[in-house]
Amino acid sequence: MNGMPDSLPFWIGGALALFWFVGAYNRLMRLRSGALQAYATLDAALVRQVEFVQARAAEADTTDAAGAEPPSDASLQAASGQLATLLAATRLRALDPAGIAALGTALHVMVAAWQRLHPEAVVSFEADGTLSRPAPLNGKDELLPDSAPIAWPEPSAAAEIARGQFNLAVAQYNAAIGQFPALMVAWIMQLRPAAPLR
Repeated sequence: MNGMPDSLPFWIGGALALFWFVGAYNRLMRLRSGALQAYATLDAALVRQVEFVQARAAEADTTDAAGAEPPSDASLQAASGQLATLLAATRLRALDPAGIAALGTALHVMVAAWQRLHPEAVVSFEADGTLSRPAPLNGKDELLPDSAPIAWPEPSAAAEIARGQFNLAVAQYNAAIGQFPALMVAWIMQLRPAAPLR
């Protein structure tokens, strides 16, 4: 009587391969889920920014109804509306690179429109895409009292933190699906790379 059937090593190897596949798939799905959760936080922060900008534009409309010449805020209203529309569309496919690229462009357009209307809001994008403020206007640690910048918009710091967390989660997910042998799991399960918000 033979001690071990000839097919036993095959079944052991198959079981080990299956366990590895399931483990690798679960890891990729955890990273993908983390990126989606980070996008949900980013989305909420950007919605607050859009609401802030639209509320300020509405205030400008009511204050300029007294007869003063209104500032040219049509481009700001259009840009914030476009960003709101793209946010709604991106929620359906939050890791789609084309959608995230369009969202990033719309965000930059809205910031540029805000800055044209409020040049005292000294906020700009760095080369890496982060928002920043320049050095204080008087060269010291405080801003000149009569030129304190308007916060662009109020939750901008929260949005930058959320954007950084989203970009980090996307980088971790992309790195995982690009590693061998996990890339075979990604290919079989049709997991595509995501894109950071620039």
